[in-house]
Amino acid sequence: MIEKDTEIGIIGGTGIYDPTIIRDVKEIKVYTPFGRTSDLVSVGYYKDVKVAFIPRHGRKHQIPPHRIPSRANIWALKELGVKRIIAPGAVGSLRDKYGPGEFVLVDQFIDMTKWRDDTFYEGGQVCHVSAADPFCPELREIFIKSAEELRMPCYERGTYVCIQGPRFSTRAESNLFRSWGADVIGMTLYPEVVLAREMEICYISIAMITDYDVWAEKPVSTEEVIKTMEKNVDNFKKLVVNTLLKIPGERRCPCRNALKDSLL
Repeated sequence: MIEKDTEIGIIGGTGIYDPTIIRDVKEIKVYTPFGRTSDLVSVGYYKDVKVAFIPRHGRKHQIPPHRIPSRANIWALKELGVKRIIAPGAVGSLRDKYGPGEFVLVDQFIDMTKWRDDTFYEGGQVCHVSAADPFCPELREIFIKSAEELRMPCYERGTYVCIQGPRFSTRAESNLFRSWGADVIGMTLYPEVVLAREMEICYISIAMITDYDVWAEKPVSTEEVIKTMEKNVDNFKKLVVNTLLKIPGERRCPCRNALKDSLL
């Protein structure tokens, strides 16, 4: 029987649950109506906070962005009792001022994906959940203050354009997204964020910039991207450790009532 007492869910890279951060880790298989999760769910403790972790692309990074089983992942976290999700993800920058190695706490997104399963309501009941402000304002405020305390390079706002993948953008597409006002580009934010909203789970995206997108004449090597990603993961762990104990048990944000007036 699954214990439904996990407080925080993290969907991202495998580095976050190393033994120096999360203790007493147990791997759990959660059965869902939407098939398998990306991998087993690792559940453990950071001090007294119970945390569940799912590697978004699988433990061996074998799942491409357009095949991530987001419905299964979000369903599994809900089954474990998760009420808040922290979601790091690598992105490219669409702005000069947003540079590699920096974080963006995005507050808006543009969906450019295709054919992804992006709702739990496929029939029998219709749900028009609001996505006007898709990210939890309470979590955002906590992480903004935490980043300031750590003097970590972190932008408080940004628009994330989510593309289908697995290919990268053309230069024409990249410049189009810039003209729309998008700040960063990635492949994994959607539909995670909306599925979390349908489950009334708070969700925050921490966009980790690895490079400039192809609009910029700033060619980078794979080696540079990997080094930047390693730096980002290390800083992300510092940010999470500094923030986890500051997240209150009681939620006062609108995410907890996201389905009010949404169901027909």
